[in-house]
Amino acid sequence: MSVTAQVTWIGPGLRLVGEAKDRPAIVIDHVLPGEEGAESGPRPMDLILIGLAGCTSMDVVSILKKKRQPFTGLRVVATAERAPTHPKVYTKIHLEFIVTGKGVDPKAVARSIELSQTKYCPASAMLSHSVELTTSFRIEEGEE
Repeated sequence: MSVTAQVTWIGPGLRLVGEAKDRPAIVIDHVLPGEEGAESGPRPMDLILIGLAGCTSMDVVSILKKKRQPFTGLRVVATAERAPTHPKVYTKIHLEFIVTGKGVDPKAVARSIELSQTKYCPASAMLSHSVELTTSFRIEEGEE
């Protein structure tokens, strides 16, 4: 299976437009020290965290639906630490899953996260070879 993506520098500074297949484009940006202007999109390393959180979120939502859990929301917060020297890779990433719903089974949530991390999420599988990847979850009672 082949996948193609591209970025095009559009300026000013380090502003790029990223595209994958026929999907909507995304602005990637970073304002260098001494330059003026506000960043108009996430930085490339931010996209790694967003991609990881998005990948595992899709799995967990899908699994919780299959388990017929009465959840009404899911948010995944990715917190990372980076190496102090270049290339400043991520050294640790923690994913906190916040599930909203009334009567959601904690065992179902834990199993859904486990399956995502060990079987389904390619982003987790890829990153876990080079980064300490940990997870936790909490359930917030909410309206059905």
